[in-house]
Amino acid sequence: MLDKQVKKQRRHRRVRAKIIGTAKVPRLCVFRSAKHIYAQLIDDDKSITIGQADDSGLKLKGIAAASEVGKMIAQKANEKSIKKVVFDRGGYKYHGRVKSLADGAREGGLKF
Repeated sequence: MLDKQVKKQRRHRRVRAKIIGTAKVPRLCVFRSAKHIYAQLIDDDKSITIGQADDSGLKLKGIAAASEVGKMIAQKANEKSIKKVVFDRGGYKYHGRVKSLADGAREGGLKF
């Protein structure tokens, strides 16, 4: 039986094989640890990070913090005139904090 880490790596490879971020449509990459959640806008053509947001300065936790991080990354994207992104869930299942971050980014004006 496959363990959780191997399953996550397989999901991540499958997701990354299909999506590539560009300058006009960057990749919104999510990293979720046990306590925190991070988001980055990445241009894969130039291999640069356009913007990033995390929950380190927030007093919220869990799903509420993830939603706020999504709104923060959407605000940073709007400052750089980015309206559309491709969502890289990083091998994580699309539920809980990852889904909340995506919903917050949509509320902030980003289109996936």
